Amino acid sequence: MAALWFGLCRELSGEWSVNEQYNFGWFVPFFALYLFWLRWQDAPRTEIRNPKSEIRKGQTITALLAIAALLVLLPVRLFEIANPEWRLLAWVHAAAVVVLTLLLIWWAGGEAWLRHFAFPVAFIFVAVPWPTSLETPVIQGLMRVVARVAAETAMLLGTPAQVEGNLIRVSNGLVGVNEACSGIRSLQTSLMIGLLFGELKRLSVLRRVALVTCAVAIALLANFVRAVFLVRIAATENLSEVGRWHDIAGYTIIALVFVTTMALAYLLGRRKTDNSVAAGVSPAESGCSGTRVACKSQPTRHRTSPSDWRTRLPLQFSARYVLAALCWLLSIEIGTTAWYRLHERNLISGIRWNVKWPEQAASFRKLKIDNEIRAVLRFDEGNAAAWTISSPVNATEPNTVSCSLYVFRWNPGKNSALLANLHRPDVCLPASGWKQVADHGVRSYPINGSVELPFRHFEFQRASQGSAPQTAHAFYCLSEDRAPGGSASLGNTDSPGMFGNRSEWTRTERLHAVLEGRRHLGQQVIEAIFISSEPISAADAESHLRDLIREVVVLRESNLTTNAHE
Repeated sequence: MAALWFGLCRELSGEWSVNEQYNFGWFVPFFALYLFWLRWQDAPRTEIRNPKSEIRKGQTITALLAIAALLVLLPVRLFEIANPEWRLLAWVHAAAVVVLTLLLIWWAGGEAWLRHFAFPVAFIFVAVPWPTSLETPVIQGLMRVVARVAAETAMLLGTPAQVEGNLIRVSNGLVGVNEACSGIRSLQTSLMIGLLFGELKRLSVLRRVALVTCAVAIALLANFVRAVFLVRIAATENLSEVGRWHDIAGYTIIALVFVTTMALAYLLGRRKTDNSVAAGVSPAESGCSGTRVACKSQPTRHRTSPSDWRTRLPLQFSARYVLAALCWLLSIEIGTTAWYRLHERNLISGIRWNVKWPEQAASFRKLKIDNEIRAVLRFDEGNAAAWTISSPVNATEPNTVSCSLYVFRWNPGKNSALLANLHRPDVCLPASGWKQVADHGVRSYPINGSVELPFRHFEFQRASQGSAPQTAHAFYCLSEDRAPGGSASLGNTDSPGMFGNRSEWTRTERLHAVLEGRRHLGQQVIEAIFISSEPISAADAESHLRDLIREVVVLRESNLTTNAHE
């Protein structure tokens, strides 16, 4: 059980760490353990089974379900290594661990124990990330509703506001309603808090539903108030003040939901006790909780003492069954690791580089990367900067070109190899209103001597009312730490992110990553964008990139040493 639960929490911890919506997941295993301990204090007596038919039937059912759950863990682990962000796998993994735990409980104490301990064991599901197909529509819907309600309320309070999609325009600028402002974080946290206090007070099912509903309603209402408050701050103060108050208001909502839900749970639990006393039944003789059957139809519950462990927990499993299960878990880890290492035998070290920012360039400035982008890309290192360069349109008239450079680094092993393919120009620029007009393919550009980096060249255009159309040339390079041995260059032009289409995170794409044995071994991405109000030819844009790469990209010492030996 320890091995199973440790493996599950290890996989879920990645989402708990990088996704603010699920930061509360770190507390859930400890809450579940505490709830289990409370249940253990008044566990019912174990069922006495017929030594022949009942035990044989129980052994058959337990064996079939346990074998099925253990077998499922093999493909789950195989896919998790290549696709650690695939949330469907997290639900399957959690379901297998919960089923195996409940089977052990059922075998030890029968159906009475299964009913009694089911909630603490299944409580881990509140920390499993929602499937993207469910979470995305909820987030988008909440963002639209929050934007409309906040704008209408601000107008009633005398603050002019206008909704533009998920943005609210006020006199000082635009206020964005992102995932955090949508209320999804407080919604998911309120579900956990409501279920936790409902179990602590042992409320009936209907009372638990009422408590969770009230917790969710309080969280959503408080989030609407938060959005109106931020809009008022943006209108009366300035947009920079919104960033300062944003997180403070968010944590205030969580504290409000926690305190209010705790008070409601106390009132609901007290009313249940008062009703029992009014009916002439003492609290000790009543049903004791909504999750337990009335004491008239159940054996008397008692506390567990250390001397009861042998009789209360009859783990009459043969040692060979336990050893077989442990060996199977160990073989899963060894087998999945061997699968990927077998496919990595022909990989060689790819090029490693750093960026030396041109801080002396005209109008140079570092760009802040939004927290939402960080949450999606999950990079370990990320930097961006912008400056301007001059490009002659003709012999007498220079053209000012805006240059932006993005650099991201993913360390080995923590994320999916597909992540780097999410920040390609053909993904990000169309979302900002640009229209792709050309894909000029991949070409290698020299860095130092014979060392080259491959860049894929995209061309975009954007026309705005009242202004001249703009042209953008975007160059994208994905460099992997370990590349196939037959790569044409150290930059790894054979990387799937260079020649293939952008990642759609389809099941087929994820399956191919597993079949090809492609786990995350470390990646770097560099993306350069040249924007001008005057047309720029593809040849001129490539010339700008060639000069830029020679200036800013610096090879690491390990690469220089390797090249010298070669």
